[in-house]
Amino acid sequence: MLKKFRKDKSAATAVEYALIAAIMATILIAIFATLKTDITASFSPFVSAM
Repeated sequence: MLKKFRKDKSAATAVEYALIAAIMATILIAIFATLKTDITASFSPFVSAM
């Protein structure tokens, strides 16, 4: 059973993909938080026109 568990790489791959997704989400949140005022200023004319 231990040999079979050691050879199974699918769990490691899933963990790696989860880490990549978490890092990407963190980066996107940081970018959107930084650009929040610019994005708000860009859309405010459209919002006021509605």
